[in-house]
Amino acid sequence: MSKMRKMFLPMLMAAVMAIAAACGSGSGGEGNANNGGTTSAAGGSDASSQSTGAPANEAKKEESAGDSVQKLSGSIEIDGSSTVYPLTEAAAEEYAAEQPDVRVTVGVSGTGGGFERFCASEIPIADASRPIKESEAQKCAEAGIAYTELSIAYDGLSVVVNKDNDWVDHLTVEELNRIFVAGSEVKTWADVREGWPDEELRLFSPGADSGTYDYFNEAILEKAGIRSDGQISFSEDDNTLVQGVAGNKGGIGYFGYAYYEENADKLKVVPIDGGSGPVTPTLDTIKDGSYSPLSRPLFIYVSNQALEERPEVKDFVRFYIENIGGMAKEVGYVPLPDEKYAEEAAKIEG
Repeated sequence: MSKMRKMFLPMLMAAVMAIAAACGSGSGGEGNANNGGTTSAAGGSDASSQSTGAPANEAKKEESAGDSVQKLSGSIEIDGSSTVYPLTEAAAEEYAAEQPDVRVTVGVSGTGGGFERFCASEIPIADASRPIKESEAQKCAEAGIAYTELSIAYDGLSVVVNKDNDWVDHLTVEELNRIFVAGSEVKTWADVREGWPDEELRLFSPGADSGTYDYFNEAILEKAGIRSDGQISFSEDDNTLVQGVAGNKGGIGYFGYAYYEENADKLKVVPIDGGSGPVTPTLDTIKDGSYSPLSRPLFIYVSNQALEERPEVKDFVRFYIENIGGMAKEVGYVPLPDEKYAEEAAKIEG
């Protein structure tokens, strides 16, 4: 029995040493593999590690660092023009797929309302359907708000009447002026043009905080102001204006082309004669400027401080300018030329 034990002990020790040597060899193999590149799930070498020549663990650190820079979070509040709203809302929805942890909300208080909040540092981005006014720029300056103006697309302010209106074939700028101008005595369609019916006019207009209101006042009314009597209704919500015109046979209103296009089954768009014959608003006539004087550029205004200090704002604005051209046609607007978008993109980085 003692001889058996003497023979068994050396054999056991030899077996243990052999197993330990085998394990050590396996560990050394894995260590060598790490020094030469990682192994993918498919069993091949990691192409990114090989192309950079960096050790696999360093490449992973670089990838992790890159991922952390790209993954952003936070919230961005935007307010302003109801005309620009469809563009900004489209950009916000697309951006959510790229940066799901950044929450972008878009309001429609009108261009003037948006600038009021923007110059009070309440929001980092304002939507605008006209350039900032001198008085608004002064308020921003007094509050220490420096900003960057970015053009995003073209729009054609569209004049619409009720679908059942079968007498209006076009309107001249002069006729539009007489219908909408402050102090107007035009009460019926018969007052607009001889031969038209004695149908009472019902007018629907954006409110005074709207950039569309300001543009119409300047381009059509020569800054004389819009009438404010019992025959006109005002709203900052373009959908309310659509419903108003659609619900009144004698109705007439105006708003951005996108809202007409979205509701073309309910409304009739009116060709406008700016002096060279009647022209209907379309993507082509807006782009080439023949739909005059109601073609106009659209903007967003961005706080320079937000661009510098809030990476989510800068990233969203960069995404906006890089992608809005493709989205513009989808929501009824005319994109800028590619070189113009390149100029706007350079402003963000500068």
